[in-house]
Amino acid sequence: MALQPHRPQARRSLLKLGGLLLLAVAAAGCVPRSRPAPTPPEPEPEPTRPEGPSRLPADETRNRVAVLVPLSGGNAALGRSILNAANLALLDTGGQRIRITAYDTTRGAAVVANEALADGNGLFLGPLLAEDVRVVAPLARRADVPVVAFSNDVSVAGDGAFVMGVNPDQTIGRVVAFARSRGAQRFGGLVPTGVYGQRTGQALTRAVEAAGGNLVGMQSYDRTPGNLRAAATRLNAQGRHDAVLVADSVQAALQAMPVVRATSPQPRLLGTELWATETNPGANVGLRGAWFAAPSDANFGAFRTRYRARYGVNPFRLASLGYDAVLLTVRIAANWPIGRRFPDRALRDSEGFAGVDGAFRFGRDGVAERALEVREVTATGASTVSPAPRGFN
Repeated sequence: MALQPHRPQARRSLLKLGGLLLLAVAAAGCVPRSRPAPTPPEPEPEPTRPEGPSRLPADETRNRVAVLVPLSGGNAALGRSILNAANLALLDTGGQRIRITAYDTTRGAAVVANEALADGNGLFLGPLLAEDVRVVAPLARRADVPVVAFSNDVSVAGDGAFVMGVNPDQTIGRVVAFARSRGAQRFGGLVPTGVYGQRTGQALTRAVEAAGGNLVGMQSYDRTPGNLRAAATRLNAQGRHDAVLVADSVQAALQAMPVVRATSPQPRLLGTELWATETNPGANVGLRGAWFAAPSDANFGAFRTRYRARYGVNPFRLASLGYDAVLLTVRIAANWPIGRRFPDRALRDSEGFAGVDGAFRFGRDGVAERALEVREVTATGASTVSPAPRGFN
């Protein structure tokens, strides 16, 4: 189904917020000030206990939801940011029908998944890493508990596992289609070796074909400056390009840029969702004018302000996944009888959900389809040149 362009809509809202005004809260960055907002408890600390019956207190008024993220080790800061954002969403919505419990996946994905199941959690939000999702999903499936993962690896989606992360298939498809609409016909690609590179290369091939363009050449490289420049030289030898995708970080694009733009006329540089995490990609003049696709940032500033006011630091950009996961859980929880199975069919609502990162919905494959915008790198950061659609039809 095609995304609809940004325009006023008279039909009923795709968001179906049911009076919670979730997106309004996120966009406004505040809760109503007419009376103090009720503060739900922070996520319960992960229980440290041997396997066995739950030692958590019984709760007959709320359904338990587990947030599985790394809270120690190298990814602890990101995991904590996602968890904080999840609790902030609970605060902003006053979600009275769910109770969040945090589990540290660094201790072992299988260990904490079994503990979360023993504790009576009916929905898993997380894990973050694809390898952890592969471990957790079968355990949750046997217990009839859906998994809404923060990963962007589409290979772990399906059969009760849903993937929320922004995946390169969609961002590459969006930016290639936009470039094609602006006259680009001949495309090239520079992709790193490894799983991510393989997937972005396949995504570029599909996107160019879908857009009616020609894929003139594609080269892979090990992630070293010398190999990247050599790959760019080989790409130039394959023919003239109107646009070249660098399926890597902004830093990698900077290394490839002098070689890619040594041709005449100079091709337009294209980036992936990785570029959205950069605060000022246009600090280098050579990247200005490049295009990349990402979820809209329209609501992220207000979310960041709310987060900073509560936790004293700025959130990671990916923390919005935790916030939006709780928004959709709160919405569905209105029809989730206490103590019963989570109504996972509601996750496949064709009209979708909304949150900090804009509109999204889960397909039959369990992958989140997202409404994405296209940005152009500028001297001050990036500006939107093609707004994200407001919904789906």
